[in-house]
Amino acid sequence: MAHENIIEAKNLTTHFYTYEGVVKALDRVSLTIKKGITFGLVGESGCGKSVTVRSMMRIIQEPGKIEGGQVRFFPDTDAMREGVELLSKSEAWMQELRGDRISMIFQEPNAALNSIMRVGDQVAESFMFHRRRSMSKKILEDLESTKTRVFPGTRSLQKNLYAISAKSPDAPVLRLAKQVPILKHWQFRMKKEAFRRATEIIGRLGIAHPKEVAESYPHNLSGGMKQRIVIAIALACKPDLLIADEATSNLDVTVQAQILDLLKELKKTEISSILMITHDLGVVAETCDRVGVMYAGTLCEEADTQPLFKTPLHPYTQALLASVPKFHQEGELKTIDGTVPNLVHPPLGCRFHPRCPYVMEICKTQVPLLQEARPNHRVACHLYDAIS
Repeated sequence: MAHENIIEAKNLTTHFYTYEGVVKALDRVSLTIKKGITFGLVGESGCGKSVTVRSMMRIIQEPGKIEGGQVRFFPDTDAMREGVELLSKSEAWMQELRGDRISMIFQEPNAALNSIMRVGDQVAESFMFHRRRSMSKKILEDLESTKTRVFPGTRSLQKNLYAISAKSPDAPVLRLAKQVPILKHWQFRMKKEAFRRATEIIGRLGIAHPKEVAESYPHNLSGGMKQRIVIAIALACKPDLLIADEATSNLDVTVQAQILDLLKELKKTEISSILMITHDLGVVAETCDRVGVMYAGTLCEEADTQPLFKTPLHPYTQALLASVPKFHQEGELKTIDGTVPNLVHPPLGCRFHPRCPYVMEICKTQVPLLQEARPNHRVACHLYDAIS
């Protein structure tokens, strides 16, 4: 029986070693994402949202270091049905996972796309890296057909090479074949098949004239179109989990709505689960089934979207929702007193206690545990310590 969760993080801790000191960016963050839902991770800028998912995917760069915790992934495959611990795997293994079973849409499409490559080639790279076996089988079937044009005398040789590639894409004989002048272009058919698949997925995203777009360069496209191409790259291999890191934050309101509608539609047809990182509570209310609220490197509350918006439990979540402008705003906007703490020297106990209107002595010395205060509603706050 398949596991009900797609990914679990327990006590995830990440530090950054800087000249100013050690930045405690994540402090024992634990969250669970069930299969088939859209999970929103929200909070102020710098609260640790992106660091959380980058730690889960093991793409933290220097001077960052994952200090501890567990990340367990449960894909829908027989080989990994019982789940796999990601932090203990090799980097080579993780490279096979990224872009295949877990994909990520980054915040800035201009940084994610190569300006001197056709966008179709950039989408095709996912197939060239993760789908060489299936593409080799498809090409092998085509070569069986006498209608397929082949350079005279090489049909049998190409069939042998693609038969090997269908079983073992990294076989030494294939690397050797690239060095032989008459054989070094044997992969052209695979590149052509990858580009065909790339054009197909660009079309599935509702982009008009997909072939023309696939042959274009990033500078020829609008911001919204470039974001769609980044989504196409992430969706190329039909991942089990799609991570959207502020995927709409740099787009205008109209294009943002189009991208969100696209993600909701893809959720029905292409994607099993989505982890959406955002600071926009409106986006969360519209698209997410469940929400985790972060503050200063800690997860302070987690609940289904509707209960969290109606009856938030953590003082930070309450203050965050109260500070959102209302449609009929009267008077000044509410703000949260104080400032975000310096994570080189974070406060002892609860990291929100210097700004909390309900602060108690215990809050200044003891870190609150993330506990279930209501059914399916967890909160890390000493106000609820009596609840078991």
